[in-house]
Amino acid sequence: MNSSSSNPEVEQVIEIAFADRWQVYRRLQELGISCQCRTNQPLSVKADNVVEAIQLWSVVRQLTLGRRELASWLESCWQIHD
Repeated sequence: MNSSSSNPEVEQVIEIAFADRWQVYRRLQELGISCQCRTNQPLSVKADNVVEAIQLWSVVRQLTLGRRELASWLESCWQIHD
């Protein structure tokens, strides 16, 4: 099996609200995920593996969903593990 097929790199441009993109950028930097955020440009993220892709999804989800939706999702996760 080719190692590049098991861990493909994915570069994605993320379209999110202007105010939120800097918060996402800073959090991704804390997580060590390669990203760029230039003035008046969308956030560009390069996920090097599946874990980074999931972390990206989680960070964006936390900012785009409301508190009630996040609480409901967390509750359903706890029910799955019971």
